[in-house]
Amino acid sequence: MGKLNMSQDERQELLRLYKDLRVADVRDGMDWNMMHHYGTVHHEIRPLYRTRAVGIAQTSRYVPYQGTVPKLSPDEYTEWVKWYYANVTQNPGMKASQPGDFVVVDQSGVDVGILGSNNSLQYYSQGAVGFITNGGVRDTDELILQEVPVWSKFISQKMNQGRIQFDANDVPVNIGGVVIHPGDVIVADGDGVIAVPRQIAVEVAKYAHQELKNDKAGRRRIYEAMNRELDQTVI
Repeated sequence: MGKLNMSQDERQELLRLYKDLRVADVRDGMDWNMMHHYGTVHHEIRPLYRTRAVGIAQTSRYVPYQGTVPKLSPDEYTEWVKWYYANVTQNPGMKASQPGDFVVVDQSGVDVGILGSNNSLQYYSQGAVGFITNGGVRDTDELILQEVPVWSKFISQKMNQGRIQFDANDVPVNIGGVVIHPGDVIVADGDGVIAVPRQIAVEVAKYAHQELKNDKAGRRRIYEAMNRELDQTVI
């Protein structure tokens, strides 16, 4: 049962339940539901800069390009690139992005910047809250300047053409050793990324909040003993 079958009420409830949770809290919530070895995306996938995001997985899959790059003059190549983006890497999911989506891109490890300052900003302007890929991103200075939350395996200088092609939307994908389904809850911050299966998301949130509450109370006592001004992490 994918994201496209999720009601707006369910989406909003899941986003509400997870909006204040840290990755560490969600990891604990998964443990309390006997999911010790599931959900944590491999630590090699890291944030481009310190930020956090919570959303509902919108998945896309790309595979290595199966064709050949023709011998062309630079001007001919310009036209071929236009054709390539319109016919080979065109992702119809771009137009379907909605508020609360966490864009999850499986690019089969191909060394390209599948997400860059332009397409990520377009998704972001439509309400997407964050981006994760098991490949590369580029235009990273602009992404940081635009404050677009991105987690990736590496940074790549390369464009798509001749390297990668669109395969499918709203399908299960493998990101950092975790199978992410459309509609799963994604939480990401400085500790990395965790995916919560939609079917157990409410129960996981319950115990994640339990652990967050305990953590806040414990650290607040230490703050008070130190006469340290209270901040949002302990209130």
